[in-house]
Amino acid sequence: MKSSTKSSSILALSGGIGGAKLALGLTHVMRSEKLMIVGNIGDDFEHYGLQISPDLDTLMYTLSGKADSEKGWGLADESWGFMQALEKLGGDTWFQLGDTDLATHLERTRRLREGESLSAITVDFCRRFGIESSIIPVSNDPVPTIVKTPEGDLAFQDYFVREGCKPTVTGFRFQGADEAEPNPELLETLRNPLLQAVVICPSNPFLSIDPILAFPAVREALRNCHAPVIAVSPIIDGDAVKGPTAKIFDQLGYPVCATAVANHYRDFIDGFILDIQDSALVSQINKMGISVELANTLMTDLNVKTELARSVLDFSERCAKRNLSL
Repeated sequence: MKSSTKSSSILALSGGIGGAKLALGLTHVMRSEKLMIVGNIGDDFEHYGLQISPDLDTLMYTLSGKADSEKGWGLADESWGFMQALEKLGGDTWFQLGDTDLATHLERTRRLREGESLSAITVDFCRRFGIESSIIPVSNDPVPTIVKTPEGDLAFQDYFVREGCKPTVTGFRFQGADEAEPNPELLETLRNPLLQAVVICPSNPFLSIDPILAFPAVREALRNCHAPVIAVSPIIDGDAVKGPTAKIFDQLGYPVCATAVANHYRDFIDGFILDIQDSALVSQINKMGISVELANTLMTDLNVKTELARSVLDFSERCAKRNLSL
């Protein structure tokens, strides 16, 4: 696999939908080939004998312009003949795979079984989709997210899709993270003196970003990174834009606010992007030793995604200058 480390100046850590939106915005305000996106693999699982990587696929489909913009996942203009036929045969249909999307999973599974790494396959898929940015998994080793509930542990997709996020969450476990090897390209990029900024995308901190941070070497590299680390809040005015983020914060005993997100990342971030609706929280976050920038973080269209991305890069430059002056 060809390394992208030397050419990457911006590194983004991302989950699926929210992270993909910001990543798309970043490709419109910088040279796409200078952007490396590290995708969460905690959602990955085997289904129908196929290896599914939901967040990596959402990133690929979004950056290639092929995503279903209404759902936020899957492909636009998708057909569902496979699922309909499976249902008629009495098959399990709780996890939906579109007919065209199915090809991605079939080919990924075939190549994994032949010994290729998930990174190499993802890089090749991106090339075939016409994506100039680098998208890589945080690891080539499986590290599934396990959701802890009062009734017992649940595999991530059982919690998220089969159960519709209804069970009460008491915690998480990232199975095998201590033994798994983080992607060498990620660690090399974090140590690269040419790196200009690290962006923590507005993905769910617990379900999308923590599976990346679960690798001890990754968190340590973020703490020691010379480039400013900027996080974007996924919570606006006490609620999440999409998904169970707000509910999980509440169930785990944290306040449902952007301040709690900043606190979650406080050991390694330099700056925090806060939505303009949460301006009253600036002083609280400043007291953590974190610089704050206000922006419109509700990415309803491409213009807002682009403007937010520009704000992130401008803010990171100011944080870098401030760090140099200290």
